[in-house]
Amino acid sequence: MKKIGVLFGMENTFPPALVERINSMNLPDISAEFVTVGGVEMNKPCPYAVIVDRISHDMPFYRAYLKNAVLTGTQVINNPFWWSADDKFFNYALADKLGVAVPRTVLLPHKQFPPDISQTSVRNLEFPLNWEGIFDYVKFPAFLKPHDGGGWRDVFHVHDPHEFFCAYDQTRDLCMTLQAAVNFKEYFRCYVVGQQDVHIMAYDPRRPHAERYVLEPQTYPDGLLERVEKDALTLCRALGYDLNTVEFAVEDGIPYAIDFMNPAPDADINSVGQANFDWIVEKVAHLAVRKVQKPEPIDLRWSSFLGN
Repeated sequence: MKKIGVLFGMENTFPPALVERINSMNLPDISAEFVTVGGVEMNKPCPYAVIVDRISHDMPFYRAYLKNAVLTGTQVINNPFWWSADDKFFNYALADKLGVAVPRTVLLPHKQFPPDISQTSVRNLEFPLNWEGIFDYVKFPAFLKPHDGGGWRDVFHVHDPHEFFCAYDQTRDLCMTLQAAVNFKEYFRCYVVGQQDVHIMAYDPRRPHAERYVLEPQTYPDGLLERVEKDALTLCRALGYDLNTVEFAVEDGIPYAIDFMNPAPDADINSVGQANFDWIVEKVAHLAVRKVQKPEPIDLRWSSFLGN
């Protein structure tokens, strides 16, 4: 019997629904359960053929466990090696290279030095920064946000240099990006599963958190949803993500990719709604089973784009 394990934290709806759905298929040689892990012996085979990872980004022990599991043959959704190396600024640069529209973005040095870093350690940094050139390129309004953060933590909407510096002073030792704001009319959050299935959800980040998924029927310009789906697949295939959400803000008919490093995306029934929940449970269940039946080698997909 080959096992699919689900590794999770505070979630209460998606993990049990996923386990129940896989087991309801009544496959003779595949079962699903919650992962159980204690002390991990190096290079010891993992008992799971596939693990769906929902929490290792917040817990280094789990991340190290998953890397060891991959070494011994376990398929992990998503690849823990790539996710460890990933950051949002690199993703923006990659998207631009691939022809996916992204807002103008600049990577900024830490406002405060990280621990154990002194003035002598940063002699390669330009000082003072060419703030005028940075502001002329990005333009205001803009968003100041961590280069590898999530969940809207430490995100500031700034409208001029004064607001920028007030916000920048609050960023501690975080590495930040400054990104042009998109004056959007439409906004989408897209589930992408297995680098082939896309589920486009109308979304409004201006609403209260519990009301952001727009459940009312919407109409869109011709070709918009087709481009959103195409760009979402382009990004996830290049990054090698088997499970992700890609967010697009649409201005003047152009979908700008805003956020697409979400390999453990929100899948709680209480926030995404029943229909979206049913879709993601079904697709991830079939993805996990497919990976048991047809294991695939790990591939850093973006490497083929280097040097073009």
